[in-house]
Amino acid sequence: MSMTYGFDTLQIHAGARPDPATGARQTPIYQTTAYVFRDADHAAALFNLQEVGFIYSRLTNPTVAVLQERMATLEGGAGAVCCASGHGAQIMALFPLMGPGKNVVASTRLYGGTVTQFSQTIRRFGWSAKFVDFDDLDAVEAAIDDDTRAVFCESISNPGGYITDLDAISAISDRAGIPLIVDNTSATPYLCRPIEHGATLVVNSLTKFLTGNGTVVGGCIVDSGRFDWSASDKFPSLSAPEPAYHGLKFHETFGPLAFTFHSIAVGLRDLGMTLNPQAAHYTLMGIETLSLRMQRHCENAVKLATWLENDPRIAYVTYAGLPSSPWHHRMDRICPKGAGSLFTFSLKGGYEACIKLIDAVEIFSHVANLGDTRSLIIHSASTTHRQLTPEQQTAAGAAPDVVRVSIGIEDPDDLIADLDQALTKAGA
Repeated sequence: MSMTYGFDTLQIHAGARPDPATGARQTPIYQTTAYVFRDADHAAALFNLQEVGFIYSRLTNPTVAVLQERMATLEGGAGAVCCASGHGAQIMALFPLMGPGKNVVASTRLYGGTVTQFSQTIRRFGWSAKFVDFDDLDAVEAAIDDDTRAVFCESISNPGGYITDLDAISAISDRAGIPLIVDNTSATPYLCRPIEHGATLVVNSLTKFLTGNGTVVGGCIVDSGRFDWSASDKFPSLSAPEPAYHGLKFHETFGPLAFTFHSIAVGLRDLGMTLNPQAAHYTLMGIETLSLRMQRHCENAVKLATWLENDPRIAYVTYAGLPSSPWHHRMDRICPKGAGSLFTFSLKGGYEACIKLIDAVEIFSHVANLGDTRSLIIHSASTTHRQLTPEQQTAAGAAPDVVRVSIGIEDPDDLIADLDQALTKAGA
């Protein structure tokens, strides 16, 4: 669909058409493993990547294809690949870029699971990560060396809701001739479109706000289609001949869709992190109301963050939507429609008060997730960030006296009353 349509129209219609076989208006769940070829020549053309079509659902599936097209449209990219989880999307995004001895320069303000994935797990592939404060632009530039193959950050970071200056970071990655990968999970394309700020690739966890109701685990990588993979010899997976496809060069053959095709033809083929069609269906239904939900998420978050900031039991609130936030000035440029609904607050009563608060809430759900219609709460230091040192916890915005909330779309007065009674019990 043309980008001349507004976001609210595209979130419902992009990628989807009435089913040609039945006229079904909602995208069907194509719950099938394989697809019948027209004849032997058709099969050969598909396997040679000379024709686009369906071979096997590890690679492509009609339901997932609709979701991929919708995500690419909403993020303003050339193409997209969906996969089994947000963590899968991060590995898939790095996979065509990295190799043994290569590194990624990453923000210190990342989800704890990403910090662990980048600091521990990717080392098993011979890859490494350098963690830098992305507000220190000189340090970001200095961290990039001849072996750096990507720069990685979150648009709105989990857990603190910090807003990254994507324009400044992409200027640095552009000068270095390497791609910028932005995790847009907390913002969604409704609040932030990283490609417009210079991102090469955008990763999303479909698990969170995109599906929006806590039913799906999934991930997506959107390719801007704007990076010149052949400008240097740093990205041979995309610029050099691919032996498994008779020497085909992905960038030369597919142009702006080189990364997308490689991620399907090699990434999904060999890593196998496939999104199942039923999950894609749930996510498509969720995205239909994305803008409506994000508006309410943001309105509620502003109300609760303001109330918390004025409560004497609270040491501080990290929400970028508050005028007091040091990141508030970035909102107009990076996410003008709102700062999301994810933030943290610190209790003057410390670690013990946090535990009591968690046990006393009634509407808030104590879960390791975010981006649900329901309001969620967690004490990151004892759960999601437990594997980090106290120093790493504090650097990631998950200090021992800090609670993370993901504000849902309930009645905000009910949410305030719930926190109020829980804080009273926590202080008792």
